[in-house]
Amino acid sequence: MKKSTKLLSLLLALSMLFALAACGTTGTEDPSSTGAASGAQSTAPAAQDVTLNVATLKGPTGIGMVKLMKDAKDGSTANKYNFTLAGAPDEITAKFIKGEFDIAAVPVNLAATLYNKMKGNVQVMAVNTLGVLYILENGNSIHSISDLKGKTIYATGKGATPEYILNYLLEQNGIDPEKDVTIEYKSEHAELATLMASGKAEICMLPEPNVTSVLRENKDVHRALNLTTEWDKATEKAGKKSTLAQGCIIVNKEFAQKNKSAVDKFLTEYKASVDYVTASAVDASQLVEEFGIMPKALIAELAIPNCNIIFLEGDTMKSTMQANLNVLFQANAKSIGGAMPGDDFYYSH
Repeated sequence: MKKSTKLLSLLLALSMLFALAACGTTGTEDPSSTGAASGAQSTAPAAQDVTLNVATLKGPTGIGMVKLMKDAKDGSTANKYNFTLAGAPDEITAKFIKGEFDIAAVPVNLAATLYNKMKGNVQVMAVNTLGVLYILENGNSIHSISDLKGKTIYATGKGATPEYILNYLLEQNGIDPEKDVTIEYKSEHAELATLMASGKAEICMLPEPNVTSVLRENKDVHRALNLTTEWDKATEKAGKKSTLAQGCIIVNKEFAQKNKSAVDKFLTEYKASVDYVTASAVDASQLVEEFGIMPKALIAELAIPNCNIIFLEGDTMKSTMQANLNVLFQANAKSIGGAMPGDDFYYSH
């Protein structure tokens, strides 16, 4: 009986020792294990874990983005994306300033305006659209810019690149936009396209792909002037020849600094999307209709070759942007926010 009692006491003592050892191990756990791992997890997320909020306009900039939108929907992109389609630049501006959009496709002059307004917290990453503007006429009286004198011109893009391009071209050809012509601005390209196709307007300035839509609906309307060609003539005459650029991709600078890997991956994926669209107009046009960028794939297919969708980055992007912004600045400083952007405006990939 005494032996049994001693054995029981020994077992109880050993149990207590093991319990204390376990508690001691927990309380003195190496901080380099669990705690360090937790700290490592709190650092900046990997690129694929970042969701990029991207805004683009219906039109050429949206068309160039369409393959990326499709790939993102299918889950085959390196990044995660939220895409927003807008009908006009002012639908993007306020939300970009508030930080609701990280990346946006906007007119060239708006990019510079945002840079000035946001005190440099904007960078341009690529030029994505060259000239897409045309003067359409229901008739046969317009053969040069000077022929627009005394006419009524319907247009879109007031306060954006199209207005400043038109004004610059008129002025370079001796026409005062305030006195020598009447310019009636409409808020939406689609609204103006309908007006022109119905024959209710004789002369208008429209971008692709709306131009193609009008020409298919009204056989009496034709392309009277290619404003990209007219820009070339005017800038060469002024001794500042440049390639007309209308659209670009911008990024919130602070976001780019914190998520450079994700932003660089976006540029790679976006360039691939542009290459796909320009090489495969038929297939791309189906996506354009699917994502609501244009209502009819056939119109998109015909328009894509005339949309001047492109991808320019690095030094080529910088020189193209600077040349265009300088022309706009000289014509109307307010058109780009009152001052030319500094070198920090240009993103380095």
